[in-house]
Amino acid sequence: MTIKESTHKDFLKEQLKNPVFREAWDASEPAYQLKRLRILKKLSQADLARKVGTKQPSIARLESSQGIKNIAFLRRVAAALDAEVEIRLRPKSVARKVEPRGRKRIG
Repeated sequence: MTIKESTHKDFLKEQLKNPVFREAWDASEPAYQLKRLRILKKLSQADLARKVGTKQPSIARLESSQGIKNIAFLRRVAAALDAEVEIRLRPKSVARKVEPRGRKRIG
């Protein structure tokens, strides 16, 4: 009897089919990017906090996907990491057509 081996990529691919998991995964992306940049710069959370002018728990909260509540603070963190903040708004579903402003859909 052969047991099919699964890699973490296979597991993740399967999990991403679940809409609840997918939503949580997508929501964690900004925190992941922040932590990734900090590690690439070889900074601890405390080091980054000093550069930003805040305390380490503030950086920990950003990296724990608790949400970004202050864009100005995020910009300060990005500047300390020699990065920039990019914000995009896009429809949740590409299948849903966005009507031009001022027009009403009939029917």
